[in-house]
Amino acid sequence: MPYPAKLTPDAIAAQARVLLEAGGADALNMRPLAEALGVRPSSLYRHYADRAALLTALTDDVARELQVTLEAAAQGMDPQAGLRAMAGAYHAYARAHPHLYALLLDPARPYTASPGPMKDLWNTVLEGVSAVTGRPDDTGATVAVWAFLHGHTLFFLGGQFGPSGDQGGFQRGLEALVRGLLAP
Repeated sequence: MPYPAKLTPDAIAAQARVLLEAGGADALNMRPLAEALGVRPSSLYRHYADRAALLTALTDDVARELQVTLEAAAQGMDPQAGLRAMAGAYHAYARAHPHLYALLLDPARPYTASPGPMKDLWNTVLEGVSAVTGRPDDTGATVAVWAFLHGHTLFFLGGQFGPSGDQGGFQRGLEALVRGLLAP
């Protein structure tokens, strides 16, 4: 197969995302990706050193996408309503894109506090929580919110609530959490 002039990192990432959303990270391999793009696998390595580099780029894209989603959900709202909207948007994003969401939680690429899309996503949640508590850089409260969102989301995605669903547990837990953030 010839090396197409239009093969770009963005084109590769877009097709990789299609494969990933269809079957998860295990479905994303360089050979099927190359086939889907109509190129030789070696052509991909001109843009990404290996599969891990491609997954890292996709993870960064997902973190940026989720950050924009959360910011848009809370825009123009008072802090409490904004945090509720962010929480709902977080949960909705994970439900709509479970395989992309899973990239953010991959233990093979542990979270670091270094600058970048994951840190920016964290800072968006931190700012939303801190606006509610009135305490700048309220890391403890942000960890509590993030743990609630993550835990409920994983239970939901894993089918742990069974056929009856969570019976309003997400909203009830979120309300309790927001009220708790307001406590002195």
